Amino acid sequence: MIRRHSATAIFMHWYNAACWLLLLFTGFALLANPLMQPVGDWWSSLWTGAFGALGLLRLHVVVGMAWIILYAAYLLVRARAEALPFLKEITDLHIGSDLVWCLRKGLWLVLGERLMRRLGLDPELPPQGFYNAGQKLVAIIAVLCSLGLALTGLILVFASGRPGTEGLLQICLLAHFCCAGLMAVFLPVHIYMAAFAPGEAPALRSMFTGYVPLEHIRHHNPLWFRKLAESEKE
Repeated sequence: MIRRHSATAIFMHWYNAACWLLLLFTGFALLANPLMQPVGDWWSSLWTGAFGALGLLRLHVVVGMAWIILYAAYLLVRARAEALPFLKEITDLHIGSDLVWCLRKGLWLVLGERLMRRLGLDPELPPQGFYNAGQKLVAIIAVLCSLGLALTGLILVFASGRPGTEGLLQICLLAHFCCAGLMAVFLPVHIYMAAFAPGEAPALRSMFTGYVPLEHIRHHNPLWFRKLAESEKE
């Protein structure tokens, strides 16, 4: 077994997941305009009935502030050890092979390996490193959206009600909604790929235990496996 995630990284992953889900649920419930409500009026009624309109807004703000504060503290303490290496990994893009991986993986999930071969399509995936192309794509989107949500959220909280900020608040509200909407699209994809996609069970377990089998790395992350082999030789 190989250590893939530290205990701190595992905690922050699940803390982030819990905050994200609660913020998405409460955020969509706060949308009173039917044209902007992606779930339905029943969703807003459900949450406002439980917390009240003001209570729901306060819950959204409190969870958002707790998410920002703890992540800011995490970045200050673990920037060199975890945050910067993570950013380096997800931005290590190889456009050609990453696009091929995403295309073939999508076809493989829809058609299956046998049907792809019958249709003359190559099901073999380009070799991947610590993160595969899909994980890197979702991670980049999550980082950018998180920054956008945190910045616009802080402005909406602390500039609200101040004279002359109406235009700024409208722009921030739109940007906040767009970032949340983008994550609402990619988050279910990430959950499916991590929890239900065939062959990903060892990677999912590593988000609880921190460890992943060496054979799984050899098959799914051959570039990372090569680095591990080279480091052992040194």
